[in-house]
Amino acid sequence: MQNIGQFQHAQISTRDLPERNRLATWREIYGRGIAQVDIEPIGDEPFHADVTFNLLPNVGIVAGSRSPAHYRVTPELVRRGDRDIIAISVLRSGTASATQFGQELISGVGSASVLTPSDPSTSTMLTRGSFITLALSRPAIAALAPGFAQAFGRPIPRDSAALSLMIKYLDVLRTDDELTNPAVGRSVSDHIIDLAALVLGARGDYAEIAQLRGARAARLSAIKSDILNELGRNDLSTELIAARQGISPRYVRKLFEQDGSSFSAFVLTERVVRAHRMLNVRRYAHLNIAQIAHECGFGDVSYFNRAFRRHFGATPSDFREAARLTWLER
Repeated sequence: MQNIGQFQHAQISTRDLPERNRLATWREIYGRGIAQVDIEPIGDEPFHADVTFNLLPNVGIVAGSRSPAHYRVTPELVRRGDRDIIAISVLRSGTASATQFGQELISGVGSASVLTPSDPSTSTMLTRGSFITLALSRPAIAALAPGFAQAFGRPIPRDSAALSLMIKYLDVLRTDDELTNPAVGRSVSDHIIDLAALVLGARGDYAEIAQLRGARAARLSAIKSDILNELGRNDLSTELIAARQGISPRYVRKLFEQDGSSFSAFVLTERVVRAHRMLNVRRYAHLNIAQIAHECGFGDVSYFNRAFRRHFGATPSDFREAARLTWLER
C-alpha cells in the first residue's frame, strides 16, 4: 500500500466490476495498483473480493473478504513496492496460509502473520474467508520496537494478549465514521502504532510508552463498546463490565478517571442519548416513554425524565410530540 499518511476512506468490491472483465480489472486495480501482488484464483468458483480501506498517518487499515486465491509478492514486485512498510495480517475467518523466508506464518483463525515487502511472499486464502491487515510505517514501528524484525518468519498466536487487545480496538474502529477527521485519525493512528509495537515485541521503556498510550486507549475503547452493547441492562455496573473484560473494577474506574470522566457519567450520557434517538425514530413510535426508558436501562421513569431534561433542556414528551408532528408532515 502506497502513500500512508493521507486521511482517506474507500471501499471496493468485485461486485462493482463488469463480470466479463472482473478478474482482470481486479488484478490491475487492487493487485498492481494498491497491494502490489499477483493474484491467482483457486478452483472453479467465481472470483470475489470486498475490501475496505482506512488510510491514516503511518497506518493503513485494510479489511475484507475473499474467495480462494493466491496473492504473491514476486521479486519484480518487491523492487516496485514500498519498503518502508511492515504488514500485520490477521485471519478472521476461513482457512489460509502465508509463507515468507520459507516459513509458514498463519496458525489458524485469530492468529497474525508479519510480512515485510522487502522480500517475496505468498498469502493464500484456501477457502472463503475474511481478514484485516495493517500496513504500518517501518520508521514509526522501529521507534518503539527496535527489534521488530525478530517477528518476521513466525506466526503470532491468537492467544497473544497484545494481539487480542489490538484486534478488539480495530473492531471498534471499523464501525467508527470519524476516522477521516484529522484529529481523530492522528490519535487513532498513534494508538495503533503503540499496540502494533507491543505485538511486535516492544520491550523496556518502549513497551511502557506503548502501554501508557495505545494499550490504555484500546482497553477503554473496548470497555465503552461493551457498555454500549449492554446499555439496556438494569444490572450494568463496573463489576459486570470488569468481569467481561477480565480486569478489575478498580482498573475500569481508573481508565475513566484518566479520560476525565467516570463510568456512571458515561453510562448515563449514553442512555439518555439512546433514548433521545429512539424518541425521534418512527420505528419506535409504538413504545411509550416509560417503555423507552426501560429499553435504555432506566428502572425509574422519574429519574429518567430528570436526567433527560438536564441533558437536552426539554422533556422526553416534548421531543416525542415534535417527532410525531414531523412524521405527520412526511
